[in-house]
Amino acid sequence: MNPKRNNNNFLLPALCLLLLGSCTNPPPAEETADYPDPAKNPSSKVMLRAEWVPDDPSQINFDSLPKVPGEHVVISDVRDRDGVNQHNYLIYHDGKFWAMWSDGPGVEDEVGQRVKFATSTDGLKWSEPEFMTPAPPNSGEDSEYYGTRSDKGFRWISRGFWLREGELLALASLDEAAGFFGPSLELHAFRWNPEQQGWEGLGVIYDNAINNFPPKKIPTGEWMTSRRPYDYKEKGVYFMVGGVEAIDQWESYPVLGSASELAAEEPLWWMLPDSNLMALFRDNRKGGYLYRSFSTDNGRAWSKPVQTDFPDATSKLHGLQLSDGRYVLVSNANPRKRDPLTLAISDDGMVFHKMGYLIGGRRVDYPYAMEHDGYLLVAFSGGKQSVELLRIKISDLESIKN
Repeated sequence: MNPKRNNNNFLLPALCLLLLGSCTNPPPAEETADYPDPAKNPSSKVMLRAEWVPDDPSQINFDSLPKVPGEHVVISDVRDRDGVNQHNYLIYHDGKFWAMWSDGPGVEDEVGQRVKFATSTDGLKWSEPEFMTPAPPNSGEDSEYYGTRSDKGFRWISRGFWLREGELLALASLDEAAGFFGPSLELHAFRWNPEQQGWEGLGVIYDNAINNFPPKKIPTGEWMTSRRPYDYKEKGVYFMVGGVEAIDQWESYPVLGSASELAAEEPLWWMLPDSNLMALFRDNRKGGYLYRSFSTDNGRAWSKPVQTDFPDATSKLHGLQLSDGRYVLVSNANPRKRDPLTLAISDDGMVFHKMGYLIGGRRVDYPYAMEHDGYLLVAFSGGKQSVELLRIKISDLESIKN
């Protein structure tokens, strides 16, 4: 018997099986021709890809997604007075977590709506909510238009915290409360005064603008945030770049096609590992999927928004890049209703391969997420009448095994 020949007889079938397996398994997602690339393939629709994802991603059983463990608290609840609480934002500054949100009478964004805030040292026990903004002009509780939708009255809308040159700023829009939005639309800034323990108004930082999330820095060192003018349904959405020399010095750049290709709403953007930028949009035409656009020149020009295969309930979404390099996207991925709130994970910020269940069984929306000291904090609204928060260990994201 020839041992060498017997070894060959054993190895040859094994090698054939190995080669057969390599031929039948799909190549890595990055190697497929339809994979997105900001410069080479910005029109790719691929945004959710994994073996567990059905051909029609809208048919995912969202209630059966892996549950992500977390601690849950309520920061504010106005159900007893039939009020509104939404547009939640978070930041960590000066040893405390800060939350801000829109607080008003009745249905969302009516005359008299203001912005409130609260603080916490651990993200679980929160101070009593206080007003950040004054009453809108001639629109206090004594106004005949208070609690109505009218162009005779005004409202504040919470727009997020901005930590700039060591100062804690908060943004809020002001406009007439008839529709979305009034022709007097302005984006205002407020500054926290630590000595007086209160907020002071800094005035208008951009006329005819409402942002969606606070400014973040791009590779040039400039700040960037989204902008919708009052007539954005006809003109589309923009991105504002600047804010370095002064908080009111910006240039505005359009996202062409954001009004014709879709009814773009509530943009979210982040920087990719190659320093290009990616933006996501909900589509108010209720197409059931997110739209995506790329910029390869620091926000000056954007590719035409393309409908992706990532399902969406026509609802606000938020996400960020974690310190470990991964990206998380918190949204209402069920296209049929704003339930549950889900969290998806991506390695490159463009294509997501995992999705978990955060909270649901009721209407939950308007998420905002931040990372701090090994935790992911997710603020959200419960039925537009409460501000709630989940504190999740980053390590517990490993429980998402689809």
